[in-house]
Amino acid sequence: MPKYLFIFSIVAGCVLLGCQKEEHLNPLEKALASESPLIRQVMDSVDLFEVQIRYTQINRNNDSVRFTDFDFQVDKDNYFYPASTVKFPAVVATLEKLNEIDSLSMNTRFYIEGDSVETTFARVISEIFAVSDNAANNRLVEFLGQDALNNRMLDKGVEPIRIAHRLSTPDADNVTTKPLIIYLNDSTTATSSPTINTYPFELDLKRTKKGKGFYEDESIQNGPFDFSLKNYYPVQAQHALLKRIIFPEAFPPSQQFNLSIAQRKFLLDAMYTLPKDSGYAREVYYDSYVKFLMFGDSSEPMPEHIKIYNKVGYAYGTLTDCAYVQDEKNDVDFLVTATLLVNKDGIFNDNVYEYDEVGIPFLAELGRQLYNHELNRKR
Repeated sequence: MPKYLFIFSIVAGCVLLGCQKEEHLNPLEKALASESPLIRQVMDSVDLFEVQIRYTQINRNNDSVRFTDFDFQVDKDNYFYPASTVKFPAVVATLEKLNEIDSLSMNTRFYIEGDSVETTFARVISEIFAVSDNAANNRLVEFLGQDALNNRMLDKGVEPIRIAHRLSTPDADNVTTKPLIIYLNDSTTATSSPTINTYPFELDLKRTKKGKGFYEDESIQNGPFDFSLKNYYPVQAQHALLKRIIFPEAFPPSQQFNLSIAQRKFLLDAMYTLPKDSGYAREVYYDSYVKFLMFGDSSEPMPEHIKIYNKVGYAYGTLTDCAYVQDEKNDVDFLVTATLLVNKDGIFNDNVYEYDEVGIPFLAELGRQLYNHELNRKR
């Protein structure tokens, strides 16, 4: 065989095998195989980043909805810190509880005993989704109690889950809730009773001890940081809650949350509303401030025809986004929950994490890759 024909046959064979390999990749695998440097800087050292992703295609047949899930390294036994994503179940549980008490509504005014901030449940929920406010979340934990919050999720099949503590506040893991002072009308208040919740047990999971050191009381401590008493809300549970809120009709009544039509509409509106539309200064709280997928690496305005119903979390170097993406103009929608750890130096509580350099760009490009697939997918 002539030399040039021999070389051509090798090249053609490699191309053919490459095409065949590409054809056998599922959409999530194709996105993660992208040559984009934003993807490659994570995927080329994927074990360092503890990546977990669940992506769901949505197919419709008349009034029915069918989900097709694609996973990458999703494992409920591999722990990651959920950070602010736990605010989503707190909101849903709060709305359900409000719907069970005749004297309360989303617009009921209240404050926490010992706190000077008076607010409403509606305002708290808006703050949680618009800018991921920690104090707002903690007010809901006082209203619910950790045990009741967890049980409401478990009863609807949102599992596994263990919300054990509040966020970014002294005495965060106190098992006794603080009373709420609730306005029944302009002149009459009632005080809720505190509840005593179960003290959290140590999680029996892999990767609850992370890194090689951590800061405590402004001094470095050698050894891994222990997450075993912290909140636990894995990808499976996050995705399960999102599906039940976006597509309640796809689940039996026993797995649907008891929300009124008005409550669910308010919740969905809050989930996609941008900070500027909730009264926050756009110079600080740009459109993608808490929208990591697709747009997180840009402070430019998001296109009006794309809505992202989501809840992000970021703390201790872990970034997570649980989102339903909807493009109304192009009839595209899909769900994705993704998490990764960006802590190159292995030290926790030093505030040195690669959020902007690695984590958010990866999630943004992942969202764009999946969106482009959906945009061209035959339905």
